[in-house]
Amino acid sequence: MGVGEQGVSTSADRATEGERVAGGHGEVRKKAMRRAFSTQRPEDLGGGVWSVPVPIPGNPLGYTLVYAIESARGPVLVDAGWNHPDAWEALTGGLAAVGMDVAEVRGVVVTHFHPDHAGLAGQVRERSGAWIAMHEADTTVVRTFRAFADGPHSDAHSDMLRRAGADSDEVAALVSGRPEPPALPDREVRDGELIDLPGRRLRVIWTPGHSPGHICLHLEDADRVFTGDHVLPDITPHIGIYPYDRHDVDPLGDFMASLRRVMELGAIEALPAHEVRFPDVARRAAEILDHHEEKLQTLAELLAEAAKPLTIWEVAGRMTWNRPWEQLPPMLRGMAAGEAAAHLRTLEVRALVERTEGEPVRFGIHS
Repeated sequence: MGVGEQGVSTSADRATEGERVAGGHGEVRKKAMRRAFSTQRPEDLGGGVWSVPVPIPGNPLGYTLVYAIESARGPVLVDAGWNHPDAWEALTGGLAAVGMDVAEVRGVVVTHFHPDHAGLAGQVRERSGAWIAMHEADTTVVRTFRAFADGPHSDAHSDMLRRAGADSDEVAALVSGRPEPPALPDREVRDGELIDLPGRRLRVIWTPGHSPGHICLHLEDADRVFTGDHVLPDITPHIGIYPYDRHDVDPLGDFMASLRRVMELGAIEALPAHEVRFPDVARRAAEILDHHEEKLQTLAELLAEAAKPLTIWEVAGRMTWNRPWEQLPPMLRGMAAGEAAAHLRTLEVRALVERTEGEPVRFGIHS
């Protein structure tokens, strides 16, 4: 997924998610929350739900929590994990440890297309004949990636970086081959639909932001919500805009609206894709919403103090990350620029800043 697959902390006193190469988590996390995969075990969560930790090899995040939901016609998985032999072994072994055979899996609901969530879905389908379900917006992204040749991908990536104000050395360091896209789904789901889970009620809640088609899943018969990467207990997902200078989308605005939707569920238990499950999803969603409002205010003040409009790259360089901008490796600079661009776009939608078209594009306080 090229740029957009990592995140950067926005606070100097907290740990970064920017070094991970999976689903792109952008905000802060306490070091105590970083749990090694080796300490994790499959767990019976009660009510016909199990969690199976699946490693993300070589990645500080450690693992993805795959959930198995019992149904009258076989288990359905929420996410599948990273496509790697160690991850496949952990998934199949973890299911076996709770009395399930991967060959009996009825379906896989992917919360979003990122590789630590969708990576193994195709392999599960090959083994069991399971269907794969994904929101229609992320299905469109996967189709685009599959149709996009490596050469045009690199050219488009380079153009994006130049328009954002990156210099030639940074462009060269950031442009690389694209990862292998995940399997295309068999089923495209929409907001409000019930997943094919006989005897249970698992409803789709479309929560765009981290990806265009990110979904949460409300298990209505148990009043629990699978939050994917949308609401996590101690970090927030990376919210970026790609290409950086797009003006037809507002992913941060979408993300914040999605948080408000999740808040309507109330103080129910959240089963996230990373870290640990936690109570009161509404409270955590409100905390994340407040965090981004504060970040938007800080960014508006930064632009007001600037002597002239700034490029996206310059804005990112003046924002506060977990380490000085000069010490961020190229990939993390790219992700920081994506986060900066998303926040600039939301300020633009609110008519607080305006852009100056050209190459590179610049942003300043709305006149």
